Amino acid sequence: MKKFLLSASLILMSATGWASPVLKQPAPDFSAKGSDGELHKLSDYKNKFVVLEWWNKDCPYVKKHYGSGNMQALQNKFTKAGVVWLTVLSSAEGKQGFMPAADITKHMVAVEGKPTTVLLDSKGEIGRAYGAKTTPHMFIIDPTGKLIYMGAIDNKKSADQADIKTSTNYVQEVLTLAMANKPMPDGMELSTEPYGCHVKY
Repeated sequence: MKKFLLSASLILMSATGWASPVLKQPAPDFSAKGSDGELHKLSDYKNKFVVLEWWNKDCPYVKKHYGSGNMQALQNKFTKAGVVWLTVLSSAEGKQGFMPAADITKHMVAVEGKPTTVLLDSKGEIGRAYGAKTTPHMFIIDPTGKLIYMGAIDNKKSADQADIKTSTNYVQEVLTLAMANKPMPDGMELSTEPYGCHVKY
């Protein structure tokens, strides 16, 4: 019976091309080239907190967080504290948001983005491994390699920058508590429904 269930699970994953990462379980490993020209493996960042941020510069919801400086402030705050922040570009070549590495670097300089690097995922391999649905879609991985948060950046599902001031920023809350080695409060949402533009696989 177990063998049948495993086979059925593998068939479903193969047919859909989508995985379903599990909270509090090891995050899917990956290896991808960054816009910095270096090869980045999740396993290289053992003993560090890692944030994955799905990105598409042309998405209105992404523009909400970059146009306001909200995403850059988070990147800057947490990378300075030792967090590895990997922005992931899963737009396929020819689709909205796709950019060559050199253009990504120029764009991030122009908007004062502060991620560790932008991962080039035009084939969607990382995106599908994580079941990334939207831009943005956020994941937090702890130093043991386990997934401790996945979902929306905050609780205001809009493209309006004005909503940022009154929103609950899930990424900031979870990272702040986890890095201070404090328990998550009862009822705190650690898996939320992401909002934004569909990832352009």
